[in-house]
Amino acid sequence: MSYLRALIFCLPLAMLPGLAVAQTASVAFGAVKADPSQPVEVTADNLAVNQADGSAEFTGNVLIVQGIMRLSADKVLVVYKTADDSGAKAGIERLEATGNVVLVSGPDAAEAQRAEYTIDKGTIVMTGNVLLNQQSGTLASNRLEVNLTSGTAQMAGRVKTILNPDGGSN
Repeated sequence: MSYLRALIFCLPLAMLPGLAVAQTASVAFGAVKADPSQPVEVTADNLAVNQADGSAEFTGNVLIVQGIMRLSADKVLVVYKTADDSGAKAGIERLEATGNVVLVSGPDAAEAQRAEYTIDKGTIVMTGNVLLNQQSGTLASNRLEVNLTSGTAQMAGRVKTILNPDGGSN
């Protein structure tokens, strides 16, 4: 009987294209807004510094902590800004994480194959089999852009979720 009731409810939903599978979706991310101006703590098994371009590559169980935000990956490349023509470094421009990337902020967690954190903008763009887990459910897509300062996120590229018509109770 409950199967028939579910079929009757879901049949009209199937006739509305894009409801359960959309191209973009906006969602909240993290219970508290993050502060990208806080110091960035990095822990890893290895560090290699490229003297030619001044980049630093952390590998092996990399953990990035900045305030309440946690980012882990197999490898993280730190790209520094240059202050002037002399090549002097002026802080971190971005972090490029690859391999088993997991982003956690408050109760929300996202995983992907790759992430790029642009420090000045306070944005993290995750790509490649993105999976976002929240208390309200799970969403999957090809791309997730998290704005840490506003606590919002935008998912794009074949966004998929399961909508529970009875609010999760059976």
